[in-house]
Amino acid sequence: MYDENRQPTGAKARRGEPFPPGGLHLVVHVCIFDRQGRMLIQRRQKGKSAWPDRWDLSAGGCARAGETSRQAVERETLEELGIALDLKGVRPALTVNFSRGFDDLYLIERDIDLASLRLQPEEVSQVDWASRETVLEMLESGAFIPYRRSLMELLFDMRGQMGMLPVPWPENT
Repeated sequence: MYDENRQPTGAKARRGEPFPPGGLHLVVHVCIFDRQGRMLIQRRQKGKSAWPDRWDLSAGGCARAGETSRQAVERETLEELGIALDLKGVRPALTVNFSRGFDDLYLIERDIDLASLRLQPEEVSQVDWASRETVLEMLESGAFIPYRRSLMELLFDMRGQMGMLPVPWPENT
C-alpha cells in the first residue's frame, strides 16, 4: 500500500479484501506495439473475477509488496506472455492516477511472432495484434475493458513519439 505521494505505508492488502482507509495500490501495464503501429492485446480468461472474457492491454497487474513498478511490469509480462523484459533505467511513459491508486504504463515497440508467446492459462485466453481503429471499436462494443477512449487514443498517439522508449530485447524472446 502507498500514500498519495507513492510512498510505501507498510500496510498490505490481500486480493479481494477492502483497502485500508487512504490506502492506494500500484498497478502496471505494458503496451507492446509492432512496427505497423498495432498494439498487442490479450483476452482475459472467462473465469477471471474482474473483466472476464474482455480484451486488455498487452500485459499488466498489481505490484506485489516490496516490488517497484519496473519489477512488477517485468514480472507480469513474463508471467502472462512469456516475454522477458529488461527495463533497467526505463521509466513509465505515463502514470494514470485513479481513486484507488496509480497505474504506470510502459510503451514498447517490438515485432513479436504470436506463436512464440507462452500464455499464462489462468489469466490469458488469447492474444492478437490490433490497430487503433480496431481497439476503439472493441472499446465501443464492450469487448475491451472500459478504459477511457482518450487514454487509448493517447497510447496510440505516444507510439513512436514522446513516451516510446527504446528497450533492448534479449535474442530469445
